[in-house]
Amino acid sequence: MNKIMIVTGGSRGIGAATALLAAQRGYAVCVNYLNNRKAADEIVRNIEQIGRHAIAVAADVASEQDVMRLFETVDRELGRVTALVNNAGILEKQTRLEGIDAARLNRVFATNVTGTFLCSREAVRRMLTKHGGEGGGIVNVSSRASQIGSPGEYIDYAASKGAVDSLTVGLAKEVAEEGIRVNAVRPGFIYTEMHASGGEPDRVDRVKAFAPMKRGGTAEEVAHAILWLLSDEASYTTGGFIDVSGGR
Repeated sequence: MNKIMIVTGGSRGIGAATALLAAQRGYAVCVNYLNNRKAADEIVRNIEQIGRHAIAVAADVASEQDVMRLFETVDRELGRVTALVNNAGILEKQTRLEGIDAARLNRVFATNVTGTFLCSREAVRRMLTKHGGEGGGIVNVSSRASQIGSPGEYIDYAASKGAVDSLTVGLAKEVAEEGIRVNAVRPGFIYTEMHASGGEPDRVDRVKAFAPMKRGGTAEEVAHAILWLLSDEASYTTGGFIDVSGGR
């Protein structure tokens, strides 16, 4: 079976590290991105330099039309997807609940929740054996925030990741007999560009002491957990979570 992966939000951070590691493990990779074509093209070039096939596809996962076009492009250019990493996610400026309005909630949930549902739906439609698929794997990139709650910073982001956790458990049970495994990673304090979106680019250095290991994590460390969950070594694991959080 050809190994074909879609990584949403694959142009930076955890998504980029996952795309590169997947290519090293033999996958053809679709690097999905929203706006930064230059970064996505650079990941594609790096993958091609190691002799693997990759494409970059712009799509907003919050848009059902975009998601369908993303998967149709992969069908046409790479083949039927066998692995999906739902990594695309957003957060907004740190604030308490009294500073959050409905427009912000709609933006965060549209990408983090609706986007994950829509991409999972399209992947399942292609992976299900009853639709002619050969099974596959889905890994959702959740967050330790789903359990800690991120008080005073972004409880809306934390709540959106709680929804991702529930989807992971429910979908895993729904398709377990049909050749598809669904799992999630919950990163903790990871050095990525996302923290700048929250208004504090150096946030990891401020909070890393709260992790028992007393350091922040890397995108590559999360990527290794993702690839393990998609590997045959994890063949009896579904509905599971790996916390990549330094013990927090």
